[in-house]
Amino acid sequence: MFDTTNVSIPAVDFNDTDLHRTLEAHRPIKIGIISVLGVMITLGNIAVVMVIASAVSGWSRNSRYFLLSLTGADSAFALLIMPLNLCVSLIKEYNAGPDPFCHIVAFFNATIYSTCMYTLATISLERYIAVFYPLKYSVLLTRRRALLLISFSWVFPPVLLFPISFPAGIIEVHFSRASLVCNPLYSSNVSYSLTLTCFIFFPCSAIMTFCNLRLWVAAKRQRSKLRRHSWGGGYRPKVALRVLVPVMTVYYTCWTPCMVIMLYNAISGSAVPEWIEFIAVWLPTSNGFLNCIFYFWINHSFRKKFHVVLQKLCLKLGLCPSSDTDSCCVNSIDSSVIPGWSSNYSLHERFSSVSSTCTLLALRPQTSMREAEPA
Repeated sequence: MFDTTNVSIPAVDFNDTDLHRTLEAHRPIKIGIISVLGVMITLGNIAVVMVIASAVSGWSRNSRYFLLSLTGADSAFALLIMPLNLCVSLIKEYNAGPDPFCHIVAFFNATIYSTCMYTLATISLERYIAVFYPLKYSVLLTRRRALLLISFSWVFPPVLLFPISFPAGIIEVHFSRASLVCNPLYSSNVSYSLTLTCFIFFPCSAIMTFCNLRLWVAAKRQRSKLRRHSWGGGYRPKVALRVLVPVMTVYYTCWTPCMVIMLYNAISGSAVPEWIEFIAVWLPTSNGFLNCIFYFWINHSFRKKFHVVLQKLCLKLGLCPSSDTDSCCVNSIDSSVIPGWSSNYSLHERFSSVSSTCTLLALRPQTSMREAEPA
C-alpha cells in the first residue's frame, strides 16, 4: 500500500536504457523473493486455520474471531496481493500512462494492508480489555461488538481507499519497476496521502503502542511481585515480556519504512533507491508470516492443539501406525508441557485471551479471570 513512485534510481546516474536493463536483471531475483515469501505465508496460515477452526484451550470465542480475521488478512497477502502484482509485472509494459487494471491492483494492495493494520489494532484492544477488565469483559466486548470491530476493519479501508480504483480519480497510480507493485503516486495528491496516514497508520499504531505498553508494564510488575514473594518457580510473566516486545518491534520494523517512504514521496516528490523501495514495500507483507509466529506458534495451547491435529491428519493419510496412534497423540501433548510447571497452569490458561497475554492472565487471581461468554 504505502509505496513510492515508479522511478527508483535517479536519472542523473543512468540513462533510460541502462536503467531498464538494470531493473530487468534484478526482476527474476525479486520475483523469487516474493514467491518464497508467499509460500511461507500460505503454509503458515494454513496451519493456523487447521488449528483455530475449532476450539483451542485458553482462547475465548472472541479471541478466535479476531485471530481468524488476522489470518484472513495475512492469507490475502499471499493469495491475492502477490499473484496480482506478479501478474502485472509479467504482462505489463513499463509505461507511465494511466492503466485501469493497475488502479484496481493498487486499490486491493492498499485495502489488504490497511485491513491488516486495523486487525492488529483490534487484537491489541481485545487483549487489553481481557487483562485489565476481566470481570467486565463479557459486557464490554460482547460477541456482537467483537464482530462489529472485525467488520469495521474490513469495510472501512475499502471506503477510505476507493478513490484509488478510478483511473481518472484524485490520485495517480503507476507500476513500480523497482518494487514490482502498482503504486499510488502520493505526490500527485499530498492532502489525500496525508489523510490516509492520519486515518490508518497513526491511529492503529497509537492503539497498539498504548495497549501493549500497558500490558508490558503489568507483566513487569507481576514479575517483581513474584520475586518479592520468592515465587521463583512455575510460569513466570517474563514469558509475556518476551512476547510483547517482539510483537511491537516487528510491527514498527515492518510498517515504519513504508510510511517514511510514503511521506517522503508525498512531500518531496522524489524517489528512493531501487532496493530500498523494494524492501520497504514488501516488509509489511512479511509481517503476515511473522504474525503466525508471535500470535500463534509461540503459544502453548496452540502448539498442543497443532500436535493433535497433525496426528489426526497422519492417521487419515495412513502415515501413522494405527496401533500407536492414540499413544502417539497423548505423548505429543504430554511432551509439549515443560517439566516443573505448576499443574494449575492448564486451568489458569483456560481463562486467558490471546497468545501473547496467556502468561499475564495466568498470574491473575482465578476468580477475577473467569470470562462468561455472552449468549
